[in-house]
Amino acid sequence: MTLLITLIIAAITYGTPLLFGTLGEILTEKSGNLNLGVEGIMFMGGALGLGGVYYYEKFSSSPNGFVAILVGIFFAFLAGAIASLIFSFLTITLRANQNVTGLALTIFGTGVGQFTGEYMRVHQGGYVALSNHLKEFFSKSIFPQGLQNIPVAGKLLFSHSLFFYLALVLAVVMWWFLYKTRTGLHLRSVGENPATADAAGINVTKFKYLSTIIGGGISAIGGMVYIVTTAGCVWNHEGLSGVGWLAVALVIFCMWHPLSAIWGSIFFGALMILYLRLIIPFIPTQLYKILPYLVTVIVLVISSMRNNKDKQPPASLGLPYFREDR
Repeated sequence: MTLLITLIIAAITYGTPLLFGTLGEILTEKSGNLNLGVEGIMFMGGALGLGGVYYYEKFSSSPNGFVAILVGIFFAFLAGAIASLIFSFLTITLRANQNVTGLALTIFGTGVGQFTGEYMRVHQGGYVALSNHLKEFFSKSIFPQGLQNIPVAGKLLFSHSLFFYLALVLAVVMWWFLYKTRTGLHLRSVGENPATADAAGINVTKFKYLSTIIGGGISAIGGMVYIVTTAGCVWNHEGLSGVGWLAVALVIFCMWHPLSAIWGSIFFGALMILYLRLIIPFIPTQLYKILPYLVTVIVLVISSMRNNKDKQPPASLGLPYFREDR
């Protein structure tokens, strides 16, 4: 039982950055845009988010933990929004190929993130790391110790960082927005059939731009969360490698549904650390690390065989919209 609880807690820690990355990409893909640059966006969010907090702490005589969190979220979101704005301009306005542009964004964003992190490291003459005070603040639970000491339930429900509960709220709000509001219906209609949405008076370009920019900002926050929780508030230029691609795979795994992304991210988080918790001597570590992708492929095959429309991607996903062809 102790081993299982420990595994679940670790899975939530590793899955929280994935949840942010997945929710951001879900919002983007619901508009019909396929942004494969999530890896680069999360790199930029991680580097600039950590940098914002690092310099805030450096130039502040008495740094406040809540302000540090807001600073990190702001700079990470800003980095992801700017990168996604570039992607939107190329794919929506100039109608460039979304797959190629997304891959280019991955290369560009990874380079920007690594350059930023290494610049800070060289400029400071050592590792870019936050103080123990902020490290503890980023990782500790927001609930009182009494709730955390409840047998079993305390550890499972009340011992996680603020970012996990923030991601849960974001997932619920996104579900409500997409499926319970008129604006969300308009957004989904743009992703399913932009020509029909345009004929109905919906501003297709506006919805595509806003959903892609906001979605990119949310994904970038996931990169920052990874650095300040899993990576221990220390910049490592290889620490985020592969996390963005896992987020893209998780979008498919959870069938483009925000609430399914909650348990899906925890499940993927468990798969990410399984090689550390369940060691089988004759199974190479590399096989453990491909499990999330293998599971995604299996789910994709099964969902395709069922031919269930609710479990398929938006009909216009990845396709540019030409108004004159309407």
